[in-house]
Amino acid sequence: MEVTSLFQTMLNLLVSLGYAIITLLVSVTTLYMIDHFFYKQIDFIEEIKKGNIAASIFYSVVLLFVAIIVTISIN
Repeated sequence: MEVTSLFQTMLNLLVSLGYAIITLLVSVTTLYMIDHFFYKQIDFIEEIKKGNIAASIFYSVVLLFVAIIVTISIN
């Protein structure tokens, strides 16, 4: 394998990792905004601490959908 090919592969890996980190940050920020603006009366973190499985599933699905939307918009 040539050095340039290895360098390009590592560069592509770093770019993909950067996109993943940006997507994660935007997704978590969006989830936080959704949590505090739309669901003011429900404290999902407290419900998850109490062992509410439905709250944790809902919270993770919303995070997954936000991550998919952000990933599609970045690409």
